[in-house]
This record gives sequence, C-alpha cells and structure tokens, in this order.
Amino acid sequence: MESELHDISRIESALRRKKARTAIFDRDGIINRIVMRDGAPASPRNMEEFIIEPEASAALARLKTAGFRMFVASNQPDLARSKVAPETIDAMTAAILAALPIEAVRICPHDDGDGCACRKPRPGMLLGLARDFGFDLSGAFMIGDTWKDVHAGRAAGCATILLARDYNRGVAADFKTATLSEAVDLILAVGDARR
Repeated sequence: MESELHDISRIESALRRKKARTAIFDRDGIINRIVMRDGAPASPRNMEEFIIEPEASAALARLKTAGFRMFVASNQPDLARSKVAPETIDAMTAAILAALPIEAVRICPHDDGDGCACRKPRPGMLLGLARDFGFDLSGAFMIGDTWKDVHAGRAAGCATILLARDYNRGVAADFKTATLSEAVDLILAVGDARR
C-alpha cells in the first residue's frame, strides 16, 4: 500500500510539473541591459557591464507568485570568439540566480558557424530545459528581443513575446510589448489559456 501511495504521489507531482506555467527568457536585453557597441546591440563582457534590469525583480516575482516556473536561454557567442571568459559568464549566471526566481540558466557558447543544435534560432536549449525540468513547451512563453528568440520559441511550440526595441523593428512575434513588466502583464492575462 505504501508503495502504491508513493507511485500516486510521484505521478501527481509529474502532472503538476507538466501543467505548470513556464516562462523562458532571453538574457541580454531582457534580464540584463544590452550593451551597445559600434551602434549594434551586444552582450556584456565583464561584470561592470552586466546590469540586471531594474524592473526584472518585481516583474519576475509576480510570475513566481502566480505559480510560473522561469528559465533563461541565452546565446553567448563571445565565449567562442574569446571575447569573454567562461568565469565571467559563470559569475553573470550566479548573479541572475541570486537576484531572480530563475530555476536554471542555459548558455549556448557556440558561434554562428558551429552548427550546434542549441544556438537560437534552433530550439535545442528550450527542448533541453523542458526535458531536464519536466515541463510542456506548449504551455510556455519565450520572451526575447531578437528574431532568433522568436524563431526558437516557435520551433519549440512556445507562445512568443518580443520586447520592442529600436534594433528589432520588423520582427513579428505572437505578442509584442514595450517592457518586461508589460510582458508579465500579458503572460498573466493569457497564461491560463495555454494550460
């Protein structure tokens, strides 16, 4: 009987994880400020450049309170290009995990020509998160600021939210908002419909 109860509890837990609402965020330009280099958006390369967006803490706390699970999936080709040290990326990841209710951060360290499955616009990081953390991507939101985020989210079966920026005009997503807080408002408004 005890074994049977344990199995039922395990099954119920798995079902709760599968139905849990999920938000996956790009890192740069969403969780932390983008750095402009030569007029183009870029990733921070040191901790001085790495500034978590002021609205991120309150916005993500609202999702946590509503029962959302949250993850970060980020391309970081500066690793392959030797423009940022792995230790610096680790420190940035640690800062995110310490400051925000994020369960895990996935980083693709590859460059465009590497042909990996994890580099957005491919959905590998999102598929890996869903597999490793037991959630259904059809109930998830992918929030980003580039076409690569949108394409990865769509390929994984997520609803996509694009934070409108000067550098992403013309990119189409399921939803578009001006700020992370507005994206959270939208997620909370439509989240139940995706369960």
